[in-house]
Amino acid sequence: MDLIGLVPGFGGLLWTVVAFVVALSIIVAIHEYGHYIVGRWSGIHAEVFSLGFGPVLFSRVDRRGTRWQVAALPFGGYVKFLGDANAASAPDGAAVAGMDAAERRRTMQGAPLWARTATVAAGPLFNFISALLIFAGMALVSGVATEDAVVGRVAPLPFEGQTLEAGDLILSVEGQATPDLEALVAVTGALPPAPSVRYVVERGGQEVAFDGPYPVPPLADTVQPQTAAFDAGLEGGDVVMAVDGQPIHAFGQLREIVGASDGRTLTLTIWRAGEVFDTELTPRRMDLPRPEGGFETRWLIGLSGGLWIEPVRRTPGLWEAAQIGVDRTWYVATTSLSGMWHMVTGAISSCNLRGPIGIAETSGAAASQGVESFIFFIAMLSVAVGLMNLFPVPVLDGGHLVFYAWEAVTGKPPGDRALRALMAGGLAVILSLMVFALTNDLFCP
Repeated sequence: MDLIGLVPGFGGLLWTVVAFVVALSIIVAIHEYGHYIVGRWSGIHAEVFSLGFGPVLFSRVDRRGTRWQVAALPFGGYVKFLGDANAASAPDGAAVAGMDAAERRRTMQGAPLWARTATVAAGPLFNFISALLIFAGMALVSGVATEDAVVGRVAPLPFEGQTLEAGDLILSVEGQATPDLEALVAVTGALPPAPSVRYVVERGGQEVAFDGPYPVPPLADTVQPQTAAFDAGLEGGDVVMAVDGQPIHAFGQLREIVGASDGRTLTLTIWRAGEVFDTELTPRRMDLPRPEGGFETRWLIGLSGGLWIEPVRRTPGLWEAAQIGVDRTWYVATTSLSGMWHMVTGAISSCNLRGPIGIAETSGAAASQGVESFIFFIAMLSVAVGLMNLFPVPVLDGGHLVFYAWEAVTGKPPGDRALRALMAGGLAVILSLMVFALTNDLFCP
């Protein structure tokens, strides 16, 4: 056996596992801290805050009597409140019955309904807030495009001739005026593919006209994880010069060829930093959300394109960044819910539901593309975890909230026998979904 040959694969697997554990640990810590801190504010005492399950690797007890610990199995976590029988927050009836009124008030079972509701809802809420803050922070760091059609950065292309420069104000493209960035996007999006187009720019106080590259070339702006392009080793900044020997000049041409491939293997000629090489990849059927709602199924390779220039960017204000955070969090949440509904109704493939292996692979792929990509993935996964925990399934936070709603309406909680039956049913549902998702990881393309 060639042990040396196994090293790259082992290194990739190790990277994937580490990225998955880091991402999951951050999200779980945020979720459980929401339960802990709101419970503490509500007068409910937390006995244990655990990151992970199983044998304890490290622990310390704080001045409030809460034991903070890190356990050996980093695939979740929990907060065990006073009066809980176990990590699943099942009530310890015998222990609670032996407490006086003051001590019982410090348990989850003895706390007022509002305190229990706030404590349970805080976990998912903290997931949403953390995603919002990450999206807002990324907007503050990376900035937002200005309204003017001013060039901030130019991507390198395999084009011989004059090109745009940073600071150029684009006045027109192919004779069509571009008074602002919105007009520039509209004009360039309607241009037919061509080896070059005519630009008029204001540079150094003077108007300059020249023939430059097509404004929306087959340039890989980003490479999506777990796609044909990612598996083929394509990178952001790569330019597709030809497909099956047919030269292309526009990203739209690449999209059309891939969409009409019907899953046939394609040979792409790639330009990367002055070097040209061929690579083969096979498009995959993927379900994509439509802007107007719903999904469409297309053949894709996982490249996203855009203008070959990056406009000048500005730093948004805190309120604008917060709005961006809210909008992106809302988009991820609504798109995820729409996807789940379309899977249930059979409108899209159930293979879109991925389990721990798929999530781990995506974690590693996102981390390999840089810190920004990894942080963005954490924000998206945080929204998904928050949504999942709100499902009205016993053993999840949403199930507990349903029980509390029942108590608010009827004036009493569900009976012990009904509660045990519902919790067992909920656990069966969760385990079934986990097995189904794991099956998708193993057998779906």
